[in-house]
Amino acid sequence: MNPLVLGMILYSVVILGVGVLAARSNRTLGDYLLAGRRLGPWVAAFSERASGESAWLLIGLPGLAFATGAGAAWVGVGCCTGIAFSWMVIARRLREETERFESLTLADYFESRFGDSSRTLRSVATVIILFFFTFYVAAQFLAAGKVLNFYLEIPPIWGMAIGAVLVLFYTAVGGLLAVSWTDLIQGIIMLATLAVLPLAVLAELGGPGVLQDRLAGFGGSYLDLAPGSTAWAAISGVLGSLAIGLGYMGQPHLVLRFMAITSPRDVRKGRFIAIGWAVIAFSGAILIGLTGLAWFGPEAMGDGGAIADQEQLMPLMARSFMPEWLAVVMIVGAIAAMMSTADSQLLASASAVSEDIYRRMIDPRASERRLVAIGRSATIGVGALAFILAWKADDFVYNMVLYAWAGLGSAFGPPLLLSLHWRRVSRAGALAGFITGTVTVILWYNIPVLNGLLYEMIPGFLLSLAATVSFSMIRPDSPEQEV
Repeated sequence: MNPLVLGMILYSVVILGVGVLAARSNRTLGDYLLAGRRLGPWVAAFSERASGESAWLLIGLPGLAFATGAGAAWVGVGCCTGIAFSWMVIARRLREETERFESLTLADYFESRFGDSSRTLRSVATVIILFFFTFYVAAQFLAAGKVLNFYLEIPPIWGMAIGAVLVLFYTAVGGLLAVSWTDLIQGIIMLATLAVLPLAVLAELGGPGVLQDRLAGFGGSYLDLAPGSTAWAAISGVLGSLAIGLGYMGQPHLVLRFMAITSPRDVRKGRFIAIGWAVIAFSGAILIGLTGLAWFGPEAMGDGGAIADQEQLMPLMARSFMPEWLAVVMIVGAIAAMMSTADSQLLASASAVSEDIYRRMIDPRASERRLVAIGRSATIGVGALAFILAWKADDFVYNMVLYAWAGLGSAFGPPLLLSLHWRRVSRAGALAGFITGTVTVILWYNIPVLNGLLYEMIPGFLLSLAATVSFSMIRPDSPEQEV
């Protein structure tokens, strides 16, 4: 039997077993969606990090570094800064506020925070979440297809199907408790892969000096920290990379971990764990791309080369430099990265349907058992739509993730930040932020002239922030709505 097949079977048995065991703890919707607010700091931090980085960290970012060189380091700087900011400024306050309002979802929090009896905030937030998460989950399935296509030489559609079936099962059955514990396992595998693989290749090359000499020998801009054909292209590239960090505070599947951690006091410990994980992981991902470039050379990419698709670099390097059993663990780690994000996004989508739509708008007296069943059905439904989108997609995982990331970060980041730290933010301001951020990202991404000018996160986030502040000043809440 192929070692990867055996490794996938063993890994699947473990995570499916976690799902079945976790299902026994899901007696209420709060158990299913927030694990009863009993995630310890290690589980919460590893789960938040594994969910936050997805397959793009092992597949997309190394591919970007391989194709562009040292300039990819700005992505790591932006992301690590954004992670630190989110844990230091958002996490504790959100944990306290969502417990005070007894909120189970991000939309639930916004409605309670602003006393929105019209349900407008909840409805708009739910539509935005379901729209962008479909693209985000599709990117994870696409990554699974690429990895298994390369290593097992099976059609990408079968690789996507394998990943989709596994993640849909344990997420639908086990809820956030299953998702978080499997994320802990997946986060450990991801971190080990990103730490070990690039250092092993660097040793084979002969050290940092040889790496630098080889990259310099290729000519071009592989050692430039701000490559670009024009000054604006260089500035735009750096700003776009740094701006990725703005998105962390607005991702519903990540802030769920802040809401579910055992107590506000545990946020401090979780913060150090998460930031440490991020620094090691992003450094390793970029180094995989650079060492792969130095070893294989830029000519290896493209028709006739060893790398037909830059996002297949990591599995190629694992197979080329690691013992077979360790390469299998690393390939499984790439699949785990896909699962760790897809499961969280599917669960957030399920919460949007079961809590934000069904219980709050259709049947407030629905039994807990029925709500959990609806959440599971929603998980499968969103997963099926994402699978179809991935099947039809003709794009890099990196690009699909950045689009969904920008949409969610721009829509929810500024309203969430201000709602936690500025008493004068109003319902009208939050709604304006939701709509402005979403519309800006969609238009900017789909208009070629704008798309090539600047990463859509920057105008989306800034305009959402401006709209939230402006409308809060123009249309303040009545005194009884203020908290």
